[in-house]
Formats: sequence, structure tokens, C-alpha cells
Amino acid sequence: MSYQLSAVVADAELLREETRELDHAVLGQLRQDFALLPVTPQLALELTGTPPDYTADEPGPEQPFTLVLSPTLTEFLARWSRRGPVAYVEAEFAGGTGHQAAAVWLNGALAWGPRFDAALDGPRLDWPINGALVELGVEPGRWIDPFAELGLHVERSTEGWLAHGRRGLSADYWDELADEWEARQ
Repeated sequence: MSYQLSAVVADAELLREETRELDHAVLGQLRQDFALLPVTPQLALELTGTPPDYTADEPGPEQPFTLVLSPTLTEFLARWSRRGPVAYVEAEFAGGTGHQAAAVWLNGALAWGPRFDAALDGPRLDWPINGALVELGVEPGRWIDPFAELGLHVERSTEGWLAHGRRGLSADYWDELADEWEARQ
């Protein structure tokens, strides 16, 4: 099973206010009052005025993201972070191999990362996306790690998160469906 994500994660109200004028911004509701903004080519173009650039090489520690974070795009992330921490996260897995990367901006500057990991063989809290989510203030809960705690596992792709956001679903949508199904049994 594959997983692919390119998104900004931050406080839901912060993202709502910063993206309300954007035509291509779709927010996916997460737990703990966070939201996910899928970063699509259309959104990157709307924000920067130029088509997005993607690395031709495999991501690695020197170039952790598939999406090349242009100065204009990072300026948006930095500006948004003046109201609270903002993370850019990427993940791509297929057939048991892949990578994830993350960075966090706070008070108008890059504050953490970018971090990259293709092995994911260390403690889960050290994985890049989990580390970024902790920097955002995600609190531990009943789920295995911050990634699952926010509900980032409920969709398997950036496109899935677009559909999720357009439908106005919560991160608990699948749990609610399972509860409803069990109640009918």
C-alpha cells in the first residue's frame, strides 16, 4: 500500500485565516484543533506566481523535499508562522520503502529542520513528521504517535486530503463510520 503527502500543518484557525483569500486552498480537519493544507501544484502556483519545481533526484538529507521550497514559498510559510508554528511535511512510501521529511517555521523564521529519514528505523518520535508535530504542540493521546494522534493516517495521498477537505470531513470520520456500523449490528 502506498502513501504520499505534501502538506502544511498548523493550527486550524491560523490556516483558515491565512488561506481564506486563496482559490486553491483546501483545509483538511485534523484532531487537536490542527488542520492540513494539501500543497498541490495549483496552490504552489497561486502562492508564488510560478509553476512549482520538483527535484529530479531522490530526496535526501541535502535536498529533503521533492517539492523545491522556493524563496517565495518559504516566505509565505515564514510569514504565516508569525501567528504560530507552521510545518511543511512530505512523505512518500510504496512497497515498504520511502521517506519522510519535515521542517517547522516559527516567529517568521525556520525554527526546526529540515529533517529527512528514509530508514525510519529509530524511535517513532524521532521520525521527521512526528518531530515536526511535537514542535507544533501536538499532545500525546491514545494513538501510537503524533502522526496518528492528529489523524494523518486517515487519507493515503495529497489528493485524498483534498477530497477530505472538500467534503468537510473530520479526522475522526472513519472512526465515526465504524462506530455507526457497530451500532447497527
